[in-house]
Amino acid sequence: MNVSVEPTSTATVSDEALRKVEEYIEQEEGAANHLGGWLGIFLATAAVIMSLFHMYAAYAIVPTQTLRPIHVAFVMSLSFLMFPVSKRFRHRIMWWDWIVALLAIAVAVYLIVGGDDFTDRNTSPNPWDVVFGVALILMVLEGMRRTIGWILPFISICFLAYAILGEYLPPPWTHRGYGIDRIVGFMYMTLEGIYGVAVDVSSSLIILFTIFGAFLQQSGAGKFYIDFSFSAMGGKPAGAGRTVVLASFLLGGPSGSGVATTVTLGTVAWPMLAKVGYERNAAGGLLAAGGLGAIISPPVMGAAAFIIAEFLKISYLDVLLMAIIPTSLFYIALFLMVEIDVRKYGMGNVIFQKVDTVWNLTRHYWFHFLSLISIVAFMMWGFSPVLSVFWATVVSFLTSFLRRDTAMISYDLFRGKGSISKHFFQSPLIQALKAGSTGMLGVGTTCAGAGIIVGVVTLTGLGLKFSSIVIDYAGGSLLLTAIYTALVVWVIGLAVPVTASYIICAVIAAPALIKLDVPDFAAHMFIFYYAVLSEVSPPTALSPFAASAITGGDPYKTTMQCWKYTIPAFLVPFIFVLEPSGQGLLLMGSTEALAAANWWSIAAVTVTAAAGIFSLAVGFQGWLLVRATMFERVLFCIAGFVLVYPGGVADLIGFGLVLIALLCHWWRGRTSPPAVV
Repeated sequence: MNVSVEPTSTATVSDEALRKVEEYIEQEEGAANHLGGWLGIFLATAAVIMSLFHMYAAYAIVPTQTLRPIHVAFVMSLSFLMFPVSKRFRHRIMWWDWIVALLAIAVAVYLIVGGDDFTDRNTSPNPWDVVFGVALILMVLEGMRRTIGWILPFISICFLAYAILGEYLPPPWTHRGYGIDRIVGFMYMTLEGIYGVAVDVSSSLIILFTIFGAFLQQSGAGKFYIDFSFSAMGGKPAGAGRTVVLASFLLGGPSGSGVATTVTLGTVAWPMLAKVGYERNAAGGLLAAGGLGAIISPPVMGAAAFIIAEFLKISYLDVLLMAIIPTSLFYIALFLMVEIDVRKYGMGNVIFQKVDTVWNLTRHYWFHFLSLISIVAFMMWGFSPVLSVFWATVVSFLTSFLRRDTAMISYDLFRGKGSISKHFFQSPLIQALKAGSTGMLGVGTTCAGAGIIVGVVTLTGLGLKFSSIVIDYAGGSLLLTAIYTALVVWVIGLAVPVTASYIICAVIAAPALIKLDVPDFAAHMFIFYYAVLSEVSPPTALSPFAASAITGGDPYKTTMQCWKYTIPAFLVPFIFVLEPSGQGLLLMGSTEALAAANWWSIAAVTVTAAAGIFSLAVGFQGWLLVRATMFERVLFCIAGFVLVYPGGVADLIGFGLVLIALLCHWWRGRTSPPAVV
C-alpha cells in the first residue's frame, strides 16, 4: 500500500517538545530577557544602532584601535541588559545591570580617549589603567557566563591562574609568573589580549555575516530554501532524507547556527520523516547531522572559519576554497546514509509529493540564490571579505523588493498607506538589523573571552610547551600526534562552543602538528573540523538534544545516531594531515598554489576518500542491498579506516577489502530479499 506524504502539512510537534527545544536553544544562546514597552524599544534601538555602526565601519575607515573597543562595549552592554544575572531576575533589568552596562561603555571610552599614550604604557600601567583593565576582565567573564554558561569562564579563570602562578608549577609547566598589572597591560592595553584576533574577526566579519544571515531570513530566503529542497528531492523513496540534507546545506547561510538549522528544519521535516519510516532517534540524528553540516558549508561557514583566515593571514576566499572538497565529502556521506536508510527502513513503497515544481519556485524566488552566491562573486571580483558581505547584504535588501511578499519594507509605506511606525519601525528591515546584533552576542562574548586565553598562551609561551608535551607522548609519530590532537580538541569541545574550542586548540594544539611539518593551513583545518564535533558531543550535544525534543526520542540515543551519520566524514581530516598528497583535499590551501596543482593527484585522493566514506557508511549502518553480516561490516569498517590513511599500500589494501566485502554482500543479496527492520 502506497503512503502519500505531504511535506507542507502542519508539523505535529507538541508544546512540551517546543518548550524543550527553547531550553536547548537557551543553553547555546543564553536565557535572554523578553521585554516590552519602552525598555524593549530601547534595547531594539541599541541593537539596530550596533548593526548600523558595523555596516558603516565595513564601508568607511574606522581605526582598529577604535573599532574593537566599541564592538566589545556594544556586546558587553547589550549582554548585561538582555541576559539576566540569574533566571530569578529574568524579563526585567535590575539596577546593577545598568551599572555594569555603563561601565562597559566607560572602559571603551577611557581606552579611546587615552590614545597612543594609553597603549605606550602597557608595560607599566597606572592605577586607573589597572582598575579599568580588571573591570573589563571581570565583565568579560560575567558576560560569557550570562550568554553561554559557566564552563568557558571557568576555563578562562584557570588560564589566568596559570599566568599568575607559573613560578609555583612543576616542570614542564613552569614559567616566571606575571602580576596583575602586567596581565592587565597585556589583556587591556594592547591588541594581543581581549582586543586580539578573535575580537578583530568578531567586529569586522562575524557580525556582518550575522546581519547578512538575518537579512536572508527576514526576506523569506529560509522558507524558500526548505521549499526548494522539498521540490528538488521529492518523488523518490529517499526524498525525505535527501530533503533534510539539501535544506540543511542551504539553510546554513541564513541561520548561522547548527542548533537553529536543526530546529528550523526539524519542526517541518519530522512529520515527513516519521511517515516514511524513520524511527525517532534516527530521524533526530539525521536532523542534527544536517545542522552540523550548516556550520562547515560554504559560502557562509561558522564563525571559526573567519578566525582561521585571520590566524593564517589569508583571505576568507582561500578558506572557502579549502572547505569545498571536505564539505562535499561530508554531504556525500549523508546522502549515502539516507540512501541506505531507504532499504534499512523499508521505504520502497512511499510516494513523496512535492510542494511545488522546482521551476515555479525558482522562477518566482530565484533572487534568493543570487543573494547567497553574491558573497563569493564579490570576493572573486577583488573585494575584501568585509566589503563582500556588506554588498551581499545590500543585494539581499534590494532584491527583496522584486516581490511584494519578500519586500523588507512594505510597499504600502511608499504609497503613503498606514503609519510609518507600522510599516517601517516594525518592518523586516528593522527586525533584521536587530537580530543581526542580538544574534551574535554569545559569539561576541566568546571571542572576548577567547582573547583572555590566547593572551595567556602568548604571554607565557604555553603553546610551545603543550606541543612539545604532545609530541613527546606520541614519540614523534605524526599519526599518534594527530590522534592526540583530535582527542584534545574533542575533549575541549565537550564543554565549550565551536568558536571557543577552535581558538583554544589553535593556539595550544596546532603547533604540535606544525612542528611535525604539517602545513599550517592543514593543521588549522584539522582542528576546525574536530572543533565542530562539539555540536554533537555530550554533555553539550545541543543539536541532537534539540532534535530529540522535536522527535520525542532519547537525547543520548539521538546523539549516537548523529555520530553514526557524521563520523565517516569526520575521519577525512586525517587524510590531509598524515600525507602531503592528502593536502590535495584542501586544494593546496591557496588560490596561487591551486593554479600549479596536480589535478590528477587531487582527483585520486578525493576518490579514495569517497571510497573510505562509502565503506564506513555501510559498516556503521550495517546495510547495503540487504542487512550486512558482521563479517562484512568488519571488512567495510577496516577498509574505511585503511583508506583514510593516505599511501599506495594502504589504498591497495583498502580497495581490496572493499571489493571482497562487496562481492560477499552481492552474492548474498542475489538470494536474500531485503527485510524491514
